[in-house]
Amino acid sequence: MITKVVPGLLIAAQDGDGVAKEASARMGRIIRDAIGRSGVANIALSGGDTPRAAYARLAKEEGIFWNKVRVFWVDERAVAPTDDRSNYKHAKESLIDPAKIAADHVHRMPADAKDLDAAAREYEALLKKHVAAGKHGAPQLDLVVLGIGEDGHTASLFPGLPTIDITDRFVAAVPAHDNLEPRLTLTVPVIEETRNAIVLAVGSKKAAPLEKVWATSGDVHKTPARIVRDVRGSLAWLIDKAAGGIG
Repeated sequence: MITKVVPGLLIAAQDGDGVAKEASARMGRIIRDAIGRSGVANIALSGGDTPRAAYARLAKEEGIFWNKVRVFWVDERAVAPTDDRSNYKHAKESLIDPAKIAADHVHRMPADAKDLDAAAREYEALLKKHVAAGKHGAPQLDLVVLGIGEDGHTASLFPGLPTIDITDRFVAAVPAHDNLEPRLTLTVPVIEETRNAIVLAVGSKKAAPLEKVWATSGDVHKTPARIVRDVRGSLAWLIDKAAGGIG
């Protein structure tokens, strides 16, 4: 009896460095293809050590016209852009500055704003201004980079919070909970609408949540990362052997 199905493409590398190498090559192809198709590539980045290593490699990819790339974020903590917990800071250091992406093409999530609900509305308006809607109505990004938490979250869609059920907004404020700071996050409709989603997972602690995401049945309220199964575009899981429970 089948209890697990991996939606999309699964690539298992030997280690985190292998994941970063494969991710940067795949992201580079997606960006080049998007620019070739429409003249611009709209991408949304996540934080984390593995994405950061991939971004550093991506900045060195050849043949990418970085002046035709617009950068958005999947989610952001309510911290200053110079804070070490800022997803923006890490992407700036690893990709944006090395690739010399113009400031007016870099759209940081203002999660440190005093009014997060207003900030979410403003960021949604920015997305809609620069990113055309897909067939199902949400802005259709060319690439969304995602991770998966040990608790089964992705983006800032956490177990037990109602954010996972939001379908009438494209960006939402996430309240403080479980000793975690407030955040901004893209919502499910935007993630599902993307042309290409890449999920990065490295380390043995990601094996259990991946099993829950890949299970043929499950509750998105308990494992929000299961929403990635419904991505309508291309979906690739880039993991190392430890995350896949191999070896």
